[in-house]
Amino acid sequence: MALTGRIPRDFGNLTFLVSLDLGSNNFHGNLPQEMTRLHRLKFLDLSFNNFRGGFLLESQIPKVIGNLRELKLRGNNLIGSIPLSLSNASRIEFIAFTGNSLSGSLPNGLCNGLPILKGLYLSYNKLPGNMPTSLSNCSQLQILSLSENEFDGPIHTEIGRLSNLQKLALRTNHFTGIIPQEIGNLVNLAVLDMEKNQITWSVPISLFNISSPQILLAWQNNLIGEIPKEISNLVELEELGFAFNSFSGSLDMEIFNISGLRVISLSVNNLSGSLPPKIDSIV
Repeated sequence: MALTGRIPRDFGNLTFLVSLDLGSNNFHGNLPQEMTRLHRLKFLDLSFNNFRGGFLLESQIPKVIGNLRELKLRGNNLIGSIPLSLSNASRIEFIAFTGNSLSGSLPNGLCNGLPILKGLYLSYNKLPGNMPTSLSNCSQLQILSLSENEFDGPIHTEIGRLSNLQKLALRTNHFTGIIPQEIGNLVNLAVLDMEKNQITWSVPISLFNISSPQILLAWQNNLIGEIPKEISNLVELEELGFAFNSFSGSLDMEIFNISGLRVISLSVNNLSGSLPPKIDSIV
């Protein structure tokens, strides 16, 4: 609605308020402390405003966040670090800080106080450092989106403890090392996106022994070896993107019998062999 100015302090008088959506306006400044009175507030969306600067400083997070179920602060050019005090939001299920300019490493204890967190959206920021092993403490996590940041270091084996994970997005960072075998423990994983990193070695067979993956993207890494024949076990697969690596050997032709498969991208590898005669059935 192109509303401007600061968020009115009078919102603090709406003590029965459950949901507040002020997205896509031109508000600036910080949350008024009067909003700590909103003990029933569960959903807060302040995305796409002009909350520039250190909006997320420890001293600027009102206590009301402790009762929230969803917090969305997307596209606000926020800077600074994600404060550890966010871990006090023990009832929160979705946190979305996508499309800001947040920097500073993720707090190592962030997930220690978030037992029911289901979605953590931090893509398109400037977050550096390693992926904290403590993320595995968010045992109910279904979506972990860290794409388009400055993360480096390995993908820790603890990722295999997130048994409810459905989407893991690590695209366009500086992750190194190997894909851990423990990724095969993610029996509900539907989307794995780790393209444009520096991941090495081979793809673990454990990934192909679960049937849930629908999208596997590992473009532009340093992956080598053969693509395991077990890839044909992925009966739900819709898109496979392994281009710009150093895979060798031949591809198991059984993969072309997967009925839902739409896209295969294997360009710029060292693969050999022939394609099936009815390759035109795949769009």
